[in-house]
Amino acid sequence: MNGIAFASQKSGQVSIEEESMSATTSERIKGIIASGDVVLFMKGVPAAPQCGFSAAVVQILSGLGVPYKSVDVLSDPLVREGIKEFSNWPTIPQLYVKGEFLGGSDIVREMFQAGELATLLSDKGIATAAA
Repeated sequence: MNGIAFASQKSGQVSIEEESMSATTSERIKGIIASGDVVLFMKGVPAAPQCGFSAAVVQILSGLGVPYKSVDVLSDPLVREGIKEFSNWPTIPQLYVKGEFLGGSDIVREMFQAGELATLLSDKGIATAAA
């Protein structure tokens, strides 16, 4: 599931296959991203994040008063692995704004601390409590 090539042997023949995200999973992810202006793929839910990195992004978004949609990747293994391949980013959480991938926890934190996150949200027409 990590895009790793593996060999399989059937009836004396060896073939190399590569596991990759299915078209169905890709379409689901595209639909989820399109379903909201701000979408956070995270471990757990905003009221109960299941990792410190997800909790940090939730805290930033909540502090800014940004309405966002969250997706608990722990409840869906296909989305959990698929989002990493979709964004070509190896870790979760992942934040999308107006369909654009911003990054993970470190990038979101750095953007927030520099004031860039609030500016980006404002420029994209997303109201924040800080605005």
